[in-house]
Amino acid sequence: MAEQAKWYVIHTYSGYENKVSENIKKIVENRKLQDIIPEVMVPTEFVTEVKDNKTKEAERKLFPSYVLVKMVMTDETWYIVRNTRGVTGFVGPGSKPIPLTDKEVAALGVDVHRVDEGISFSEGDSVVITGDKLNGVHGVVRSVDKENKTVEITVSMFGRETAVELPVYQVEKV
Repeated sequence: MAEQAKWYVIHTYSGYENKVSENIKKIVENRKLQDIIPEVMVPTEFVTEVKDNKTKEAERKLFPSYVLVKMVMTDETWYIVRNTRGVTGFVGPGSKPIPLTDKEVAALGVDVHRVDEGISFSEGDSVVITGDKLNGVHGVVRSVDKENKTVEITVSMFGRETAVELPVYQVEKV
């Protein structure tokens, strides 16, 4: 049933993203609902901040007040998520939650496709980049790292061959 799960966006009170994520995970664990709510995440990125001439790495929320939930939409799952403390609602028209498309999920950097389900390309194959700043750029696969789910591609930029490393779900064989 987990393969039917889709990503939904829920809106939370500001500053409650991590607490909402933890609460939903606890409910899923307690009620053994991992097959219908397999994943909950707060998208973050690491940034380098400079303060008083000192640099430090900091984790920052990509979308403050939002949490991503991968779930099979049923009355039960809707009720569980909607009534979690700190949740103000699902993102969608009215009260109808709309799942994210694979393209939207890929743009968020969430792994839509599992690598183990088969990478359709290998070293030397011609590929096209999808869902990135280099969307539509063609290149040649240099190497595939199955463990880290990345692929290194050679692309031609400004008249030079340049190596680019991307998540495997952002690359398709031509």
